[in-house]
Amino acid sequence: MTTDRIRIRGARQNNLKGLDLDLPLNEFIVITGVSGSGKSSLAFDTIYSEGQRRYVETFSPYARQFLDRMDRPQTDRIEGIPPAIAIDQTNPVRTSRSTVGTMTEINDHLKLLFARIAKLYCRACGAAVRRDTPEAIYRDLQARIGASTRIAVTFEVAVPENFTPAEIEGYLAGQGYTRIHARTARRIEVIQDRLRFSGSNRSRIVEDLEAALAHGRGHVTVRSLASDGAVFRFSSHLHCARCDIHYDPPSSSSFSFNSALGACEACRGFGRTMGIDHRLVIPDERKTLAEGAIKPLQSKSYLKRHRALLAFARARGIRVDIPWAKLAPEAREWIWRGEGPRRKGVWYGLDRFFAWLERRSYRMHIRVLLSKYRSYDLCAKCRGSRLKAESLLWRLGTLKDVERIMPPAERFRHHVADLDDRSFARLPGLTLHDIMLLPISSVRAFFGDLRSPGATDEATSLLVEEIQGRLRFLCEVGLGYLTLDRQSRTLSG
Repeated sequence: MTTDRIRIRGARQNNLKGLDLDLPLNEFIVITGVSGSGKSSLAFDTIYSEGQRRYVETFSPYARQFLDRMDRPQTDRIEGIPPAIAIDQTNPVRTSRSTVGTMTEINDHLKLLFARIAKLYCRACGAAVRRDTPEAIYRDLQARIGASTRIAVTFEVAVPENFTPAEIEGYLAGQGYTRIHARTARRIEVIQDRLRFSGSNRSRIVEDLEAALAHGRGHVTVRSLASDGAVFRFSSHLHCARCDIHYDPPSSSSFSFNSALGACEACRGFGRTMGIDHRLVIPDERKTLAEGAIKPLQSKSYLKRHRALLAFARARGIRVDIPWAKLAPEAREWIWRGEGPRRKGVWYGLDRFFAWLERRSYRMHIRVLLSKYRSYDLCAKCRGSRLKAESLLWRLGTLKDVERIMPPAERFRHHVADLDDRSFARLPGLTLHDIMLLPISSVRAFFGDLRSPGATDEATSLLVEEIQGRLRFLCEVGLGYLTLDRQSRTLSG
């Protein structure tokens, strides 16, 4: 008997028909064939099964009771087979949220990277939103205010509901703040200092800014007292002073659709929502209302509602004898939206009808009915990005990093960013969803050229290196055409 090969004689497992085969050891062997030809029966149910069975038999009876045992395959004999292991092609995906990015753990590194070095841009004006410090404010003013210009440094104080403005002004006067720039019903703008903007006053200006930020709860205003009357607002929070919009500080979970902190509230991170499909409710738009264009109302259980719709439509002057496709948009809107609850004696609308069915979906026949008219659609709130809107205002990289890889017209544009085309095109870098939509080969190029403003620490460098390593591996095994947002069954199939 030769020991350099596996000798299989008379294999009859499943759909194998008395197969005789010699397989050389220590070589890479590929089994090919059409579906149903017996590839898995030979590889798993015959060769692997016999190798694993013989291996388990080498253990004591006590040990064997804790090990999985396989049945002897249907063959005349198998000779020269060594112990074997098998890597099955079973899909390991546990959730429909899984993507190529999550399965390769690239997303885990991306969310950490975004939380560390991504920059926030205001959704209303597109300006960079950063935490202002007194020193940074002074440098900013140097570029915007002429030397020797007289300025006023001010801060606002809110008047609590249980106090009057006079009481608050008295409290401020007790602390030495007697100069008021402006008053409104519930807010007082207090002057911290008036002085000339010059290098000789630098330390005094910085101290004034620090005190104003402290008293103004992180907000300060610098007013030019020259003829231009320019006003500059700053904040030590993530706050766009120009638009007066506050933003929450980020965490790694803010950039994960598997976390409640980052997932879109509407689709819960799936990117799609399940709802009633109008095309399934009205499958044939050539039919009239009288002919039963609305399919769910044609069953015996809901014919009464169908007759009610026809009566309300006639009373409203809506024709029930013309095809649905020819009805005016206002008439179709009325049929779907209705005029109010059923108890008011008006047409309540198909939307309320389906909502009523949803409340009764604890009954099996109602669930079956609803399933006929449901479909998965792109989430209207996140537009398939799976993330909360604010998470998509953070961007990685500069304009140079992305101008070759993803032109502005191709970048993901969430409706929360209320910018004109020109302002949007000037936004630097990419959002997390932009990166998810790019082919992996392009993502690799992006990280290869990534320029991070300021010095990066060692942890950030390690994150970038880990991301680059995983992207390089995916490209080397021929998966560079995939996107990180692609469903993970691509990898396991």
